Amino acid sequence: MPDRRSHRGPHPEDDRLFAESMIPTLRQAVGELSWLLTRGYAERSALKLVGDRYNLTRRQRVAVLRCACSDASLRSRQEREQAASALANRPLCVDGFNVLTTIEAALSGGVVLRGRDGCYRDMASMHGSYRTVRETLPALELIGQSLAQHAVASVRWLLDQPVSNSGRLRSAMLEVAAQQAWPWEVDLLMNPDAELIACPAVVATADGAVLDRCGLWFSLAREVIQHHVPQAWLIDLAPDGS
Repeated sequence: MPDRRSHRGPHPEDDRLFAESMIPTLRQAVGELSWLLTRGYAERSALKLVGDRYNLTRRQRVAVLRCACSDASLRSRQEREQAASALANRPLCVDGFNVLTTIEAALSGGVVLRGRDGCYRDMASMHGSYRTVRETLPALELIGQSLAQHAVASVRWLLDQPVSNSGRLRSAMLEVAAQQAWPWEVDLLMNPDAELIACPAVVATADGAVLDRCGLWFSLAREVIQHHVPQAWLIDLAPDGS
């Protein structure tokens, strides 16, 4: 069935799945999954163990997985994270879909998760397809304004070429950038993750697999949401002490 959504909003069950009464349980699950990952347990089996223990739904398990990380990953990510003030006059490489869908979700009232590493992540799953929504252009404008405010020298967006409509999104990005005189370039790549990992510039992403292997990184989605989307439905699943 084609994706006909006009918003990147909440799932019909999210009010129940992420109700205030569920947050302590989900935080506990994130903490326990992180404990298992720290001790070398395989991600899939560890998630099943924790999910079964707390009788979590599939969507809740996805949220827990996106918010957990091992102690070693947490330390490494914290050591390499850059503050917004460090971006001035430097180039930035952006994990396009990863950053954009999170801000779209925030603007449309969808769930935004704060993970153990402090990153903001959405619950979207594109499965090889992307559709622009009403929040796409506003999200791009907020990103551009934020990066301009921090005097970023240049921005290189990386989009997954195999994802449908990535070419149309590229055109929209370049049009917005041209209108605002923002120094953007947008590349369609078969494997953006490999490029992000090898990129010598600061990388903007919340993808855990990239964060564990890239160089310096910046939490762009968090920066934009904190300062420009105060109404976002933010759910903090970082365990106590993280």
